[in-house]
Amino acid sequence: MSVNVKPLADRVLVEPAAAEEKTAGGIFIPDTAKEKPQKGTVVAVGNGKVDEPMTVKVGDHVLYGKYAGTEINVEGKDYLIMRESDLFAIV
Repeated sequence: MSVNVKPLADRVLVEPAAAEEKTAGGIFIPDTAKEKPQKGTVVAVGNGKVDEPMTVKVGDHVLYGKYAGTEINVEGKDYLIMRESDLFAIV
């Protein structure tokens, strides 16, 4: 997957995972009650800072905070752009 966005410095571009459609018990969740996903896939990374190289790479699945990043729309798709320090883990 290629995106025409190149994050600067220590920022990453993340494609959020789809929100859960139903619960483990099989109950469907309406759109208004769906929680914002807190995991996604890295689609672009910056070059890092001089003294802090990037630890994530394109294709990594990551966890991030509920309110982390800024939502942007590129070519009709929604993404989050955030600092690498806003990421909690690679899964």
